[in-house]
Amino acid sequence: MTRDTFEGNGSVAVPEKAIRRRIPKWALQSGDASSSDQQYYLRTIGRALDVLDCFDGQVPISLKEISERVNLPETTLFRVLLTLEKHKYLQQHRDGTYQLAPKLMFGWLVQAADHLRVLVRPELERLANTFDETASVSYLYDDRIHVLDCIETFHEIRMTNKIGRVLPPHCSAMGKAITAFQDRALADRILEVYGLTPRTEHTIIDRQKLFKEFEETRHTGVASDREESIRGGICFGAALRTETKPVVAAISISTPATRMSEQLEKNIQAAIRESASRIAKILDASGQPHAQ
Repeated sequence: MTRDTFEGNGSVAVPEKAIRRRIPKWALQSGDASSSDQQYYLRTIGRALDVLDCFDGQVPISLKEISERVNLPETTLFRVLLTLEKHKYLQQHRDGTYQLAPKLMFGWLVQAADHLRVLVRPELERLANTFDETASVSYLYDDRIHVLDCIETFHEIRMTNKIGRVLPPHCSAMGKAITAFQDRALADRILEVYGLTPRTEHTIIDRQKLFKEFEETRHTGVASDREESIRGGICFGAALRTETKPVVAAISISTPATRMSEQLEKNIQAAIRESASRIAKILDASGQPHAQ
């Protein structure tokens, strides 16, 4: 039976009921109803799931690397990999490395993005409180960059963001920050998916000029949107760069152009660089940069 408990705030919390596992009739008839779950555990399926858990959704890994992580002989592991590939849970690249197949990738991305959102939230709050301006974080889902979380200022005139919104990679600060650190093939695909469409008279639609700005972003660590995506809006973004993983996220601070000054711009750029660096260190220390 469950029992209501009263918390300090006066609300009632009901403990979760214990899971009642249904015992098959054949187990009851054979007198095994009291046996532990381990008796029914299928090691073959467990091995396959252990192999899938090796992947982080970003970096392809080789048969040898997987063998070391799951402690399986390569001959046995090859059969597991072949089976997972046959059922389209894995795909093999030309160099022999393996990666999660598309039907698993999206679920992994959602989980990874949720983990990152929780981790970044304190930094967003700190930035929003420090500058009293809108702070946001975005995430790269395959070839589209979405707003993952946002904290808006209480100013009557302010920049807004909507969670889930697809960001233009060529004229938004976070879009530029993420796209700038991709390899050329993926950067081109991201731009082609969205299109180099002008949003204002300041939008960069020349590909050569845009990639030159990407190079500058990699050098300074900060991407800027100076009324390029919306008139009257200025935004500065910084990519979250870990030691070993590809760049898939960025943070930013947005403000109306009327409140921007030369000194404030310097302060914001320095702050988001520092925040991005702190977050990256936490990600590196966790050993799971964008997952779980």
